[in-house]
Amino acid sequence: MLARVWSASIVGIDAVKVGAEVDVSAGLPAIVVVGLPDTAVQESKERVKAALKNSGYAFPMRRIVVNLTPADLRKEGPSFDLPISVGILAASDQVSPQMLGDYLFLGELSLDGSLRPVAGVLPIAAAAKKLGIAGLVVPAANAREAAIVEGLTVYGCKSLAEVADFLNDPANYQPVEVNGLEELAKSRFVGPDLKDVKGQAHGKRALEIAATGGHNLIFVGSPGSGKTMLARRLPGILPPLTFAEALEVTQIHSVAGMLKDRGSLVSDRPFRSPHHSASGPSLVGGGSFPRPGEISLAHRGVLFLDELTEFKRDVLEFLRQPLEDGYVTISRTRQSVTFPAQFTLVASTNPCPCGYFGDSIQACTCKPFQREQYWAKLSGPLMDRIDLQVIVSRLKPEEITRQPLGEASAPIQERVQAGRDRATHRFKSEPSLRCNAEMQSRHLRDWCQLDDHSRNLLEAAIRKLGLSARATDRILKVARTIADLAGEEEIKSDRVAEAIQYRTIDRMQ
Repeated sequence: MLARVWSASIVGIDAVKVGAEVDVSAGLPAIVVVGLPDTAVQESKERVKAALKNSGYAFPMRRIVVNLTPADLRKEGPSFDLPISVGILAASDQVSPQMLGDYLFLGELSLDGSLRPVAGVLPIAAAAKKLGIAGLVVPAANAREAAIVEGLTVYGCKSLAEVADFLNDPANYQPVEVNGLEELAKSRFVGPDLKDVKGQAHGKRALEIAATGGHNLIFVGSPGSGKTMLARRLPGILPPLTFAEALEVTQIHSVAGMLKDRGSLVSDRPFRSPHHSASGPSLVGGGSFPRPGEISLAHRGVLFLDELTEFKRDVLEFLRQPLEDGYVTISRTRQSVTFPAQFTLVASTNPCPCGYFGDSIQACTCKPFQREQYWAKLSGPLMDRIDLQVIVSRLKPEEITRQPLGEASAPIQERVQAGRDRATHRFKSEPSLRCNAEMQSRHLRDWCQLDDHSRNLLEAAIRKLGLSARATDRILKVARTIADLAGEEEIKSDRVAEAIQYRTIDRMQ
C-alpha cells in the first residue's frame, strides 16, 4: 500500500515542501530511502524501526521504499523521522490516512518513540501558510515557535503514539495558540546599563549616534580604558525590535537550531561576539548545507569584534560585502543561498602591539614600523565602512573613585527612538530604509544637502585626511544622524564638524 506524508526542508532561511512517499509491498524485509538523503536521513531507518516497536506498533516485515520528493533536492537532518514513521503507519493501515494531505509533519524520534525538537520550524511554518497548508504537527518543544505564524493550526505532540492517536481521533487534541505581539510586549531588556560607565562622555556620545543611525563603530584605546564595557551596552539603547524584525531574527535563529530552549520568539536585539580565532565560514556562514554564520545571527542587532586587529586579515575581508549590501550569498555546486546580514558592527582594538601608544599613564614601547604593521592588518576599504572611529582614554584615578554614575540607558534609548522616528518619517517614500546608515548615494543628494560653509569644511577634511568617496558619504550619513538627534531638518556646519572628527584614525599608525 502507498501513503504520502508532507514535510519540508530548509534551503537557506526558506523552506521547500517535501513529500515522503512510503510504499509497503511484498518482498524481503528492508527499508530503502531515496531522494538525495544525507547521512542523518539514512540513519532514520534504524530510529524509525525502534520507535515504532517501542511505541507498541507493528513494524511491517516487508519491503519498504521511502521516496523523498522532489528527488533533485538534497534532504538533511533528522526532521524526516516523523513523516517517515507516519507514512509507514498509514501504509500498513495502523493510522487513518484521511488527514495526511492537510498537515506538514516534522520531528526527530528517540528510540523510545518520544519526539525531540528540530531546527527550522518557524520558516517552515511561514512557508506552510503561504502554500495553503492547514497546519503543522511538530514536537511539543517546537509548538510555540510554529504557532507564532498567525492563521496556522499547530499541534504539538510529545511522542509518536500521540501523533498516531491524533490522526485517528483529532477531536481529543487542541491546537497551540500564541499571540506574537503579546510575546514581544513581555520582553524586558536585562542587559548591562550605561549608567555603570563612569566618564567616557565621548564614547557614550558615539554609541548614541551609532544606535540612532545604525552606524558601524570602532573603539581604540589602551587596555582597561573601557572599550568592551561601552560596546556591550549598545543593545540597551537600541530601539526595541518590531514584530516584523523579531520574526526575521527568530527565523534565522530557528534555522541555526538556537530556539529549542529559548521559547517562541527572539524579542531582544541580538548581540554576537565571536572570538578572534573565528574562521571566515563561521562569520559569514557555510557548510555543505549552508547555515547562517555570526553576521547573520547578528541581523537587526550588534556584531562585536573585540581585539579587531587579532582577527586574520582574510577573515575581516569577508565583512566588506555584507557591510555594504546587508546580506551574504553562499554558493555551492548544487545551490546558492542568501542570508540577511543587516547588523551594526562594533569593534575594539588597542592602538599598537603593546597597547599604550598615546596613553597618558604608561609609555609605549613599540617602534614606528611595528605600529604601521599592526594597523596594516585593517585594510582601507574595511576602515572606510566604519563610520565612527573613537579614541577611548583611560580614566584618571580621581575619575574612577570620585566621579558619579553616568546617565542610564533608558533616557538615551528614548532619544535614540526619537531620532529614528524622524528618519522613518523622512523615509516614508522609501519604506525599505530603516536607518540613516542604509541610505544610498541618491538619498544623500535629497536628504543631506549642505550649505557653502559646511561644504567647504567637508572638502578641506577630504584633502587633509585623504578620504575616499565612500568615507565622505559615511560622514554625510553621520552628520544627518547628529542633526536628527538634535531635531534639526538642515545639516549645519557644526554637525558636519562633529561627524568629521570620527574619521581621525583612518590612517592611524
